[in-house]
Parts: sequence; C-alpha cells; structure tokens
Amino acid sequence: MDHDDLTPPYSRYLVRLIRPFPNWDFFFIKSLRERAVQALQLKAGNRVLDAGCGPGGTFPYLADAVGPVGEVVGVEISPETAINAKRRIEANRWRNVAVIVGDARTVKLPGMFDGLVMFAAPDVYASSQAIANLFPYLKHDARVVVFGAKLSRRPAGVVLNVLLRSLMKLSFRSTPGLDFEPWSVLRTRLSDIQVQEYFLGCMFLAWGQVRNAS
Repeated sequence: MDHDDLTPPYSRYLVRLIRPFPNWDFFFIKSLRERAVQALQLKAGNRVLDAGCGPGGTFPYLADAVGPVGEVVGVEISPETAINAKRRIEANRWRNVAVIVGDARTVKLPGMFDGLVMFAAPDVYASSQAIANLFPYLKHDARVVVFGAKLSRRPAGVVLNVLLRSLMKLSFRSTPGLDFEPWSVLRTRLSDIQVQEYFLGCMFLAWGQVRNAS
C-alpha cells in the first residue's frame, strides 16, 4: 500500500510543512495535552502507550510524567507522520521514547502498559477493533484518556457540527463518523468514566480506569 494511503489528506501536507520544526504544536492544544496526561496519573517508571500519536505532540508531557526510567511508546499508522515523531524524539534526545509504525487494529506491542492515551485519534478510540487489540496490553489498573471531536448538543454548536462533519471527510475513509458520545466504544471497558467538554461542546476529554474483569 502506498504511504499516502496511510496518511489522512489533511495531514499529508501539514506533516511535511512542519518537519523542519520537530517541536511544533498548535499553541491552543498544549494545555489540553497537559490535562490529558494529568488524567493518566502516571508515576515515575511507568510505561505508557500513545496510540495514534501523530507527530508526537503529547510525547513531552508523557516523557516528563514517567521520568527517565519510564517508557513512552507511540503507535502511528502513517509512515509519513511517524518521521516527524522520530525527529521530535531525536531533537529532544529522549532515550526512553519510541515509535512503532503500525495499525492500532493489528499492531503487536512489547510488554504491558500502565496507561493509554489516544489524543485526536478517532480512527483508534472510536474503532472497536483497535480497542479490542490494544486493551490486552493494559495492566489491570491502567488508566485510559481520550481527546477528540464530537457533535455538540448546544444550540451554539450547531454550526460547528456542520463544519466538523465536513472536516472529517479529510480523515481516513475508515474513520468512524462523528457522534455525540465518541467514547461509547470504551464504556464497557472502563469504570468511572468522566467527560469534560470544550469549545462549545465540540471537543471532549474522557478518562477512566480499566474495568476489572473479575
């Protein structure tokens, strides 16, 4: 399969544009990345999985949370985008951060993880197949955090719903369509799910702990 088929149209040009700037990120999203990592409640020495890691925007916060003896593993389906993530790792000289190029629905991972973050990765967190593949790699007390777009029920969010639906056409063809509760795939797998909305209800942050099967 051609690499371009594994890179959503909206990011195909963006990743090339920002490649000379390995630490670049949208300024308004940084505080949300910090909040997402805080919700993971990571400790020094933990191993954390960043599924759908993109160019590695969440890596700095994850690396700081687990410390030099912990480990951060990113999974990214697009080889084109993974180049940027690897350059970020090199630029920051992280020895405990790595990227695996692979599909979250089928990727094989090394060992078990204390936390999972899926930041702006609807093709992962809204995919029952991806979730079924990733969760066996999580420890029984692992925490999971998701950030992404959603449809808003607020009157002021109606126009934004139309815009978001249009933007989703630029994502993978396999990416599930937007709905009002994109975290629904996780509902049976996590306990005490909490959700916080942003941007007139068109963005969300959801988190919870892996539900004990016993």
